[in-house]
Amino acid sequence: MTYEVSKTDEQWRAELDPAEYAVLRQAGTERAWTGELLDEKREGVYRCRACGNELFRSETKFDSHCGWPSFYSPLAGDRVELIEDRAHGMVRTEVRCARCGSHLGHVFDDAPQTPTGDRFCMNSVSLTFDEV
Repeated sequence: MTYEVSKTDEQWRAELDPAEYAVLRQAGTERAWTGELLDEKREGVYRCRACGNELFRSETKFDSHCGWPSFYSPLAGDRVELIEDRAHGMVRTEVRCARCGSHLGHVFDDAPQTPTGDRFCMNSVSLTFDEV
């Protein structure tokens, strides 16, 4: 897959700190309940930490009690890429940034309290937040 923002592994390592690199480029997961954006309540925009692509708006963020920031919908469907993930002995749907291919988290269809029924469970370290 070719992305609009494409860099070598060495370039990503130089730009991202080790925790960011582990999640964004190696599909790692930050520990639950530790992310700096988990309790963010201000109005704003959530962007991909790797490339700045605008991904989510605060209006779609909700408290899912899962330990990671959760959203019921991306800003637009073309902002994220959904990929089947069969790692760790389970079938999940991985969420990647459609602009640079960085791993953001996973989406689950277990949020009936939301308008879409979806829970985009994102790693804080994969995102930046801009207050509006």
